[in-house]
Amino acid sequence: MILGVILLFGILSQPKLFLFLLLITIGAIVFYAYRKIKRIKMIRRSNIKEIDVMNGTEFENYLNVLFKSIGYKTEITPTSRDYGADLIITKNSIKVAVQAKRYGKRVGISAIQQVSGAKNYYHAQEAWVITNNYFTDPAKKLAAANNIVLIDRDKLIQLSAQTN
Repeated sequence: MILGVILLFGILSQPKLFLFLLLITIGAIVFYAYRKIKRIKMIRRSNIKEIDVMNGTEFENYLNVLFKSIGYKTEITPTSRDYGADLIITKNSIKVAVQAKRYGKRVGISAIQQVSGAKNYYHAQEAWVITNNYFTDPAKKLAAANNIVLIDRDKLIQLSAQTN
């Protein structure tokens, strides 16, 4: 009822201003809804909900298929004694050591340390850590200092959506 009185007062006292504000409000609501729907569709296509319930090996296999589908030559490393890399991917003669972390929490510096060692062990030009979650600030700093590429939840969703 109060909202109705305010609306009526606005229409009667300043109709042009009221109409302008109403149009801006409607535009903002439509824009927000469009972005939210677009993000939901992207997530739906990315299978992120399925990724969130995978175990580590399933996540590594998922990434193997994902990178094959976008033109990488892939190799899954042994499940034990992998020297810090779960996948080795190659495209355009650039070899990348990949550490996959399917976590329920943020990924810390240990993943960065692991893949740094793997980069040298596998003679890779690049090293990446990919997670279904996000990275801690110390992990981001260590990765930046060591030229490690971090692919977090948002980037993984985008990457997955491109291939689906």
